[in-house]
Amino acid sequence: MSQLTLALHAVQAQLAEATRLSGREAGAVQLLAVSKTFPAAAVREVYAAGQRAFGENYVQELQAKAAELADLAITWHFIGPLQSNKTRIVAETAHWVHSIERLKIAERLSAQRPAHLPPLNVCVQVNVSGEDSKSGCAPADAPALLRAVAALPQLRLRGLMCIPEPTPDAATLAARFAVLRQLQAQMADEGLALDTLSMGMSSDMAAAIAAGSTMVRVGTAIFGARHYPA
Repeated sequence: MSQLTLALHAVQAQLAEATRLSGREAGAVQLLAVSKTFPAAAVREVYAAGQRAFGENYVQELQAKAAELADLAITWHFIGPLQSNKTRIVAETAHWVHSIERLKIAERLSAQRPAHLPPLNVCVQVNVSGEDSKSGCAPADAPALLRAVAALPQLRLRGLMCIPEPTPDAATLAARFAVLRQLQAQMADEGLALDTLSMGMSSDMAAAIAAGSTMVRVGTAIFGARHYPA
């Protein structure tokens, strides 16, 4: 069994145990394998081990891998910052976008989504830690953005995404994740049901699941350390 397969199985076991410990039903949390910077061959290997959902942060990388792996039934999630001039590629290629932070981006994705494809699944990204360096809308601005996105014809609003600051403090982390849970509950009270909380990565997966995550984005624990060009 290959190293990638072993790593995938280990993450799946950790996810299942964290789900059990949180008192939730088996299968309540989906695993998104984040393959950014890794070659298509690695994606193909992890796919062969049973994984079907993959996340990419860079538009050109998503486009290239989706083309090279078109023979596979992959569900592609775009999870990185998205500029206005790159929305068409994502609208035509991805099945999900997690990083909606401005209405303009959502409007462009809806307008550019090909009519023969089903609506694009989207999440609104919320800056739960208030860091200037982090993408995402402010929590106070999220309800209005969610309502506006929900009205766009070629999008299907699914939920919320966050990337809290790295911290060893469990209470701080739980508070960051709780922001999304509270927003989800608030929108449900308004009649807008959101079924997805995209939160948790390799380092904080268990805490995110305990806080109610329905989708964890795991890269390093599956594919290994990333090596970025200098």
